[in-house]
Amino acid sequence: MPTTTRVFNFSAGPAVLPVPVLEQAQRDLVALPGVGMSVMEISHRSKVFEDLLAGAIAGLRELAGVPANYRVLFLQGGASLQFSMVPMNLLKAGTTADYVDTGTWAVKAIEEARRVGTVNVTGSTKADKYTRIPAQPELHLTPGASYVHITSNNTIEGTEWKAVPDVGSVPLVADASSDILSGPIDVSRFGVIYAGAQKNLGPSGVTLVIIREDLLEQSDKSLPTMLSYKVQAENNSLYNTPNTFGVYIFGLVMQWLKSLGGLAAISRLNQRKAAMLYSEIDRTGFYRGTAQVESRSLMNITFRLPSEELEKTFDRQASAAGFDGLKGHRSVGGLRASIYNAFPEEGVAGLVDFMREFERTH
Repeated sequence: MPTTTRVFNFSAGPAVLPVPVLEQAQRDLVALPGVGMSVMEISHRSKVFEDLLAGAIAGLRELAGVPANYRVLFLQGGASLQFSMVPMNLLKAGTTADYVDTGTWAVKAIEEARRVGTVNVTGSTKADKYTRIPAQPELHLTPGASYVHITSNNTIEGTEWKAVPDVGSVPLVADASSDILSGPIDVSRFGVIYAGAQKNLGPSGVTLVIIREDLLEQSDKSLPTMLSYKVQAENNSLYNTPNTFGVYIFGLVMQWLKSLGGLAAISRLNQRKAAMLYSEIDRTGFYRGTAQVESRSLMNITFRLPSEELEKTFDRQASAAGFDGLKGHRSVGGLRASIYNAFPEEGVAGLVDFMREFERTH
């Protein structure tokens, strides 16, 4: 039987998963130990799945230090559905929601919120082509806003918030899809944190929502049942059939992160990987980083070459060499290396070697 060789997967999502998690899932795929059925076959109402769900939640609470007055939900529809659910649940009639515009996904969140109510774009770096994150003095917050929304890491533009903005007593809502659990986080600074799982948490099809309990009371009874945070919390994410396999993988990822030493340890690894790659990008000027240095993402490293033709050649040759998914998002072009938690350090070192050889020959 031929062996399967894994390439280095730099895709922005669905993205690389930890190999130990994949191996555990492979061992248990046909039948969970002591159960005699696949995790994809068991009832979401069964004691077996309830234990898996509880374990996934407990793992997250321990890793991220989620306070007791926050609920953990596993929903569906990705972060894109959260663009609608957040204002539907939290944007009160007659009030305003503040949104910080830092890139493509922030714009999409703003567009969906405007379908629901009044939105104030309280800060934007569009004029700088989204190459940076706005500084605190640039945020013109609305007194008494229902909430302030940020995109903590901008997957397409390669920027990230280095510090949580000060929004006073107004609930801060964060789309953390592409940097969640990449380092320590003070959950108490947020009213809501949401994230699609397919970058740092597990497979596609699961959406994590961490929400402060008092905000659940803002979910109006007139909301469609599936779109109510309060209903989802009251039913422990089991109002309908959840992505059982995705929750199972999520739990394994939590165990894997814990085995590495937790979020402080993964943060050190992520900083080391990013520093290695940014150092090569900055070494000679042949490669050019697109994000301003002080706003550079640790998760999505975006860069350009002297010409688009050369970028196409780079992507083609890199793929042939076992470095997949380096083509930049279609909306901005260029190249992008997504090096999420599970991306191995040796893959970054290998890419750096490839980049040096490519520069030498081109």
